[in-house]
Amino acid sequence: MDHPGRPPVTLEHVARAAGVSRATASRALTGSGPSAAGTRERVQAVAEQLGYVADPVARALVSGRGTRVVVAVTGMTADVLDDAYLARVVTTTARVSGAEGLGVALQWLPLDRPWPTLEQLSRDRTVAGAVLVNTTAAVLAGLPRSLRGRAVSIGASSPDVPAFDVDNGHGVRVAVSHLVRSGRRRIAMITGPAWLSCPEAGEASYAATVRAAGLPVRMVPGDFTVAAGRAGVHEVLRRWPDTDAVYAVCDDTALGALAVLQELGRQVPGDVAVAGFDDVPAAASSGPGLTTATHPVEQIAAAAAHAVLHRPDRGGGVTRFPSELVVRASA
Repeated sequence: MDHPGRPPVTLEHVARAAGVSRATASRALTGSGPSAAGTRERVQAVAEQLGYVADPVARALVSGRGTRVVVAVTGMTADVLDDAYLARVVTTTARVSGAEGLGVALQWLPLDRPWPTLEQLSRDRTVAGAVLVNTTAAVLAGLPRSLRGRAVSIGASSPDVPAFDVDNGHGVRVAVSHLVRSGRRRIAMITGPAWLSCPEAGEASYAATVRAAGLPVRMVPGDFTVAAGRAGVHEVLRRWPDTDAVYAVCDDTALGALAVLQELGRQVPGDVAVAGFDDVPAAASSGPGLTTATHPVEQIAAAAAHAVLHRPDRGGGVTRFPSELVVRASA
């Protein structure tokens, strides 16, 4: 048993007291290699007598499992690490991995050169697996072979990397359909980043929904920020002053658009309705409350983390989670 002020008992102490090498003591205590039954029993008895407690990091490295799950997010700059959505993914991953005795780490993958970082992760023996966020086709194509089978994606998938994501297309369809049913006839969309594939289904769903209603397709580029919503709605009004509804790729962008409309004296929803996607906490408290579609981030991240740790299926494919309409005063 360890005592205050006394150095902790190490594997070397156990090996010396048992009369075996350090390697033999390690094999006997971890079961990581062959050892005679008598030797194993003697080493275990000495370890118990001395109060030896194995270093969990060392044991994880010996077992080959690693000590942490890495959430690796692709982005143009490291500012992507500040995203509130990513914080929800990391928190959920930490809960899942913590229950398995593992930690979690956050890593930026530069959009223009993700491969050196991926290669470094693949060689790091402490990495039990990786949850890839904002995944692109280039990231999946360049994933080191040693990471395949212990990496999953939130977003895009490949034949050997499974993906977990919200049913973006359905969420956009129900939100835009709500705008159409409420009498809106000139609905513009502020889209997501052009380099990211995950918003594409939503953009296609928006276009199909307004075309099915005999309405024009009006799209301006954006991203997942409030600033993009502010700039995007200015562009919408410049190009189409008669716009009577704005649908944004996410709630932050929608809230930015809503703020500009109010600054310009446009009544929301009287003059212009606004809707978004995600149902972030601010959506319920904005003035007016934001109509949106849900995004079960915690469920998606938990499923991704469980898949990394247990990997029941090493193949690809996408598991989609449902999105539901939440109607509030903005539309």
